Amino acid sequence: MKKLLGLSVLFWAFLLVNSAPPTCYSRVLSLGKEITESYMKLQKSETVDPCVKTLPRLYLDIHNYCVLAKLREFVAHPRCQRVPQVSALKDKARSLYTIMISFCRRDLVFLNEDCNALEFPILSPTDHSAVWK
Repeated sequence: MKKLLGLSVLFWAFLLVNSAPPTCYSRVLSLGKEITESYMKLQKSETVDPCVKTLPRLYLDIHNYCVLAKLREFVAHPRCQRVPQVSALKDKARSLYTIMISFCRRDLVFLNEDCNALEFPILSPTDHSAVWK
């Protein structure tokens, strides 16, 4: 009985260690990927308004300092205000920007400042989710 109790305590301790709350960095990373994927799906969608094709490219690399300018540019883009998917995407981009400049300001490290990399990303061979036309 003591062994069973000891094993269950060990099991629960293991679960608590592995279920740590997300860090600011992990939240920004996951939200950036989510926004990029949503943008790509929106661009590939045939049923959405033609103005979507005129939106600025939105590939987000949170390690690139230019991502802040890219988010501002996307949110401020004046077209497609009446397309619900674009409005939702702009809300997510606005949230990511706010998180990056307010909550995670000291936690983030920008590894480069190559703005062209956000326009024409060089993707690794293992990244099959991003394909530009």
